[in-house]
Amino acid sequence: MKKKILRIVRDVPLHWVGDGFPVRSLFSYREGATFDPFLLLDYGGPYEFEPAEAKRGVGEHPHRGFETVTIVYQGELEHRDSSGSRGSIGPGDVQWMTAASGVVHEELHSKEFTKNCGMFEMIQLWVNLPAKEKLSTPRYQGIVAAEIPWVPLAESAGKARVIAGELIGTHGPASTFTPINVWDLQLNKGGKYDLPIPSGHTSMLVVQQGELLANDEPIKAVELALFEREGDSLSIQAETPARVLVLTGEPLGEPVVGEGPFVMNTREQIREAIQDYKAGRMGRLT
Repeated sequence: MKKKILRIVRDVPLHWVGDGFPVRSLFSYREGATFDPFLLLDYGGPYEFEPAEAKRGVGEHPHRGFETVTIVYQGELEHRDSSGSRGSIGPGDVQWMTAASGVVHEELHSKEFTKNCGMFEMIQLWVNLPAKEKLSTPRYQGIVAAEIPWVPLAESAGKARVIAGELIGTHGPASTFTPINVWDLQLNKGGKYDLPIPSGHTSMLVVQQGELLANDEPIKAVELALFEREGDSLSIQAETPARVLVLTGEPLGEPVVGEGPFVMNTREQIREAIQDYKAGRMGRLT
């Protein structure tokens, strides 16, 4: 049975995060458990930057209680955090940071991209952690494009990149705490495909480029379709060549209480997170 569309998110205004990320927030944890286990999705760009001397981005800031997943499509980012992790990610690469008990980090355009600049495009997704894992040890997964497998879609509909979870027997390299699928789709014009989606999962797709029909409903670039949890598939048909991010995840069914960069289960836990950050217990960048 096909999943029905619950809603389509359209006409989201652009705003800046720091001076390096022009984003549209397609959803956030302020909507409670609507997108459970996902908490936020910022679509950054496409945007053309001019050369500069100083790196643009977001300076030192904390997170606790969830994971940030950054997928770069154009441009290059540098990351470092208080756990000692650091890395650079470019087109096709993924940074999967588990903040858990708390990290302080910064996200900046790389030195090379700052100097040469050009087009920039990325998506940052926040994934909630189960209550039992919210105070676990932080970790960092730097996944380069070459490690992420592509699988062909039937009837020459296009191809899919499996970042996390499984599609058509192919598993993605990202390690997750709960069942989650993250797929990048590149669809050929006229391509049709029925995506298998686990029943009970929260499921959505984000159109990054082009136009398509999702269960016969038209969706275009920078729009998001959210589907009902009941059902085990959804149909897509590309009206033009299209790029699409597909997300599915098993809901946690736990309270979502957030404030800024902290997402926990109770207001008291949020107060503790703020106190711990101010006291330096999440570390500092050196």
